[in-house]
Amino acid sequence: MLEICKRELIYFWYYFDLQVRLIAPYWIIGMALGSAVSVFLKEKIHALVYKAGMYGSGGWRAVIALVMSSLLGIASPLCMYGTIPLAASFSAGGMADDVLAAFMMSSVLLNPQLLVYTGMLGTAAVVIRFVSCFLCGVAAGTVVHFAYVRRSKKRSAQPVADEQSQQIRFFNFGGFESNANHDTDPNIVIRYLKNLWRNLIATGPWFLAGIIITALYQRYVPSDAIAKIFAGHEGFGLLTAAALGVPLYMCGGGTIPLIAEWLANGMTMGSAAAFMITGPATKITNLGALKIVLGLKNFLLYIAFSVVFAMATGFAVDLLI
Repeated sequence: MLEICKRELIYFWYYFDLQVRLIAPYWIIGMALGSAVSVFLKEKIHALVYKAGMYGSGGWRAVIALVMSSLLGIASPLCMYGTIPLAASFSAGGMADDVLAAFMMSSVLLNPQLLVYTGMLGTAAVVIRFVSCFLCGVAAGTVVHFAYVRRSKKRSAQPVADEQSQQIRFFNFGGFESNANHDTDPNIVIRYLKNLWRNLIATGPWFLAGIIITALYQRYVPSDAIAKIFAGHEGFGLLTAAALGVPLYMCGGGTIPLIAEWLANGMTMGSAAAFMITGPATKITNLGALKIVLGLKNFLLYIAFSVVFAMATGFAVDLLI
């Protein structure tokens, strides 16, 4: 029995060490970049978001506002619990819900740090993740524009007895306030190092968990079984990947080694793209806050939109690659 345990421990250490060597450079570079963006560029990015939101009112101006907001959402280093208070302040300042939707959707799906982590999967995966998350943000803003913002404008143009009935809002930010800014140290080097330390504390446990799960997966899960699930029937593989994104997504970086192993065992890039959309969009730690902000009806629409867009992205990627 002791010999069996020693053997399994050796196998586990081999796979664990392999994963650490593969992903550690991307993790370190990603944290360094993410902290740099957070300390030096965050305020500028958010000022540009607000400017874009005030710029868009209709026609091409609205299109440009959605495009800019989605891109800036990707550039923003904030997590969901930082994005919602920021969006609440934008909303209070008069920003329309469609621009907020574009910014929040792309911000939930991607950030500079996660984009660097994705580099472990190859250049194609980086491009696909960036483009799909950007388009998802624009699509979310477009849906909210036609379903809520445009309808609200039409109602406000008509005289009605009840002024409250004119308001059709997708978001309800009541009760959310801006979080305190932790990057306030007057020494710029100390400020950066503190942010880097917080980044390490926030992502380290999830990376460790992801590497451990991947090492166990490599040792005990037959590769041909995964190949049958993801490569046997493309439609079923896409559906499976999109569904797995809901319960299995821990954090962006923590899932990278697992996705890499799935791709090596037969998962298509389209299925990986679907997983990388439904995963962060339905991350358990985010859903509670989203439910409060959106309300039950809009929350269910958000889930449905995320899954449908993920499936459509997966089909498109598999068709083109």
